[in-house]
Amino acid sequence: MFECTALPDGPRVISARVPGSRSVSIAAYVLAGSRHEGPGQAGVAHFMEHITFKGTAAYPTTRVISEAIEGVGGSFNAATERESTVYWVRVPAREVARGVDVLGELIVRPRLEDAEIDHERTVIVEEIRSYLDDPSEYAQILLQQALFGPGAMGREICGNEADIRSLPEQTIRDFWAASYRPSNIVVAVAGDLDHGTALALVRPSFGRGNGARTAYAPAPVLPAGERYLLGHRDASQAQLALAVPAYRRDHPEAWPLAVLNGVLGDGMSSRLFLSVREERGLAYDVGSGITEYADAGSLSIYAGVDPKGLEAALGAILAELERLRDEPVPADELARSKAYLSGGLELRMDDSRHVASWLGGQEALHDRVLTLEEALAAIDAVQPEDVQRVAGDLFRDELLRMAVVAPPRHGEHLDRSLRLGA
Repeated sequence: MFECTALPDGPRVISARVPGSRSVSIAAYVLAGSRHEGPGQAGVAHFMEHITFKGTAAYPTTRVISEAIEGVGGSFNAATERESTVYWVRVPAREVARGVDVLGELIVRPRLEDAEIDHERTVIVEEIRSYLDDPSEYAQILLQQALFGPGAMGREICGNEADIRSLPEQTIRDFWAASYRPSNIVVAVAGDLDHGTALALVRPSFGRGNGARTAYAPAPVLPAGERYLLGHRDASQAQLALAVPAYRRDHPEAWPLAVLNGVLGDGMSSRLFLSVREERGLAYDVGSGITEYADAGSLSIYAGVDPKGLEAALGAILAELERLRDEPVPADELARSKAYLSGGLELRMDDSRHVASWLGGQEALHDRVLTLEEALAAIDAVQPEDVQRVAGDLFRDELLRMAVVAPPRHGEHLDRSLRLGA
């Protein structure tokens, strides 16, 4: 059970009591992500996330901020996504006021000093370079470009090195002033405390402040990029990544898609793991995942393979897509997949941090907040024909996009094999 209150000109506060929990988790979702960046702002949302940790009005340095949380045994972090930036903290229950206060400071009272901004440029550039040096990360960057094209949804959330080095300090401050408004924030609280206590803590920490919500351009018609992108890295392994456009967040087919993903590549009992790794020995790491946005989505598959085995691995993956498209999932396999998804949800709800993420993410980004029981019922309702219908909708030649990062002289012309059987 949960309660939700929209504070006047302030954040929406959603909370769930977790009786007996020794921790409290707070997740603050700022509705400002990389899709909200305008011309000349590439990378600013992620830069904003970084620079908040450099000092605030009450916690003037990174060290003071970290000691405020880690000094009581807590943990905290943040992440920038396409449509939001989330800050979270988990502390012992007795320190909940401290946790809320630190989050409020990070979001609504950062110092944003020129010297710290300039210092952080180098840190972010090194982060970008680390992604480009990592073949698996680089393959995902290329895959996003292949599926979503050159716009805000296809570019790397961090931006590129040139973007970060040339980003004006005032652009960062303007982005914060326009987007980091209390009314543009959802605060989720999970722990052994009531909703009234959560409201009393959030209200003074986040304050009040309204403003126009920054809009973003609609998703392009997908797929929007090149059918095949190839990158080279001097490594002993090749990274293979495929994707198809899928469904927007809260689409009626979202739960059948989740079950399909469970059958296909989520976990060690999935078809990709058993076929590509266990039976054929073509990969160590292989799986699939779903990404959802307000108006678009994708289903992606990844595998790390021997460069000489790229074509065989691609063929094995495509064969599993064909099976899902052409054959109903057997009842026992479907039941196992649904039990895997349902059990995973239930187990995560034992952790206050996951409860806060569940509530905050839904309140911030979804049409409505589902209870755990509603989610379990939606999974249970999925039938074999639902999964096959979704597979037939998604697994079509014209929708396939692929990215490969391989050693030199590998991967050329692999797109000739990017075809599903009739």
